[in-house]
Amino acid sequence: MNPITAIVQRNLLNYIRSKGRVFGALFMSMFMLVMFSFLMRSAMSGLDAPMPYLISGVIIMSVFQVSVNNSSDILTDISSGYMKEVLVAPVPRTQISMGHILSGAVIAALQGVVTMICGIVLGLRAGILQIMLLAAVMLVSAMTFSAIGLFLATVSRNSPAFQTISSMIMMPLTFVSGAYIPTPMIPGFLLPIVYLNPLTYTTSIFRYIALGAHTLDTRELIAQGMAFDLSGFVITPLMGLAITILIGTFFFVLCVHKFDRADFSTIKVAAGVRGGGAAARR
Repeated sequence: MNPITAIVQRNLLNYIRSKGRVFGALFMSMFMLVMFSFLMRSAMSGLDAPMPYLISGVIIMSVFQVSVNNSSDILTDISSGYMKEVLVAPVPRTQISMGHILSGAVIAALQGVVTMICGIVLGLRAGILQIMLLAAVMLVSAMTFSAIGLFLATVSRNSPAFQTISSMIMMPLTFVSGAYIPTPMIPGFLLPIVYLNPLTYTTSIFRYIALGAHTLDTRELIAQGMAFDLSGFVITPLMGLAITILIGTFFFVLCVHKFDRADFSTIKVAAGVRGGGAAARR
């Protein structure tokens, strides 16, 4: 079996078997979907379609959060000793990184699809072609966020540090991405962070497709936070998607670089834990 396929299958099975993680992730997505869609609808009264605008932002935000959080699985593999066993096999570390990134992306995209279905029930209007394009954007975006999360995991080397670092990064990026608050409403001194935030461009292209905004001109796209004017240079939603892919590629290269130089022999294996996390038999 291909090593990437094997890693993806294993991580998917581990996720499905962890019913608490599945329920918790879905519950939070549904909660955020309902809360922001109804409670903040009045704050978006100036938009043409405030409900779909908010729903699309919540959907892509759930993909972002699940992608990054699932990257901590590799820390469990490291602490349990499973990663040492994987590295003994003649498998390029590039494939190990790709397997973890792809598995996290698939899980996040699947949850995004479930959230999108609930969003359609709540008022998001999307045809078959739109749904297919949105699913593709979710998968591409999830791969970028998984690469970022995996890099943070390899840097932090343990779960408490990863949770602290990811929270410090995820929270600010969430609120300056335009997912909950349109970027035209964000204070000017925060705009540099907005333009450096990959989540900004992911939200832009997702919302562009979900709302069928191809009929809007550039000025209207900028006004609704789906395009960005940088001193006369306009970043369109499609350009934003390209930027997202470039950022994902950059962090994937960093992950491989980190893996190639990582010394997992210095990491202590948890007592009574062996291989894929199962308790060692006495």
